[in-house]
Amino acid sequence: MPRLMEVFRQARAIMRADGNTEQWAGEYPSEAVVLQDISLGRCYAIEDDAGVLVGTFAFIEGVEPTYARIYDGAWLEDTQPYATIHRLASTLDSRGVAAACFAWAWQHCKNLRVDTHEDNHIMQHCIQKAGFTYCGIIYLADGAPRLAYQKLRSI
Repeated sequence: MPRLMEVFRQARAIMRADGNTEQWAGEYPSEAVVLQDISLGRCYAIEDDAGVLVGTFAFIEGVEPTYARIYDGAWLEDTQPYATIHRLASTLDSRGVAAACFAWAWQHCKNLRVDTHEDNHIMQHCIQKAGFTYCGIIYLADGAPRLAYQKLRSI
């Protein structure tokens, strides 16, 4: 748990250095959130070649309540089961964590969704580079807007 929380601390530092001052405010994600992800079997770790933890993400299969309504756009497909990637984080000196996460997720589900803050330009670049399509805006439970993306196998 300490190493996971350190990864999240460094991810917040990356966001702040890039001008993203609002996303993951305070100590989000908290240990309680991470422990819940672990207990539900949806917390994944990414290690470098030396076996050091350099990234983490939550891979959640099933309906994401905040994705029920999308504004200023539409999901590419909204009837089939999907998985969502949340809480993707990496250390300051790591590279390729987002690409590794997206590649692994794609191997496990061909209908993926992800969202990010409008000021998270690094994540937006990684999401688009991984082949996701911008679909519109969703709102978190606290009312905060997020840019929403989907990657879908061609039907």
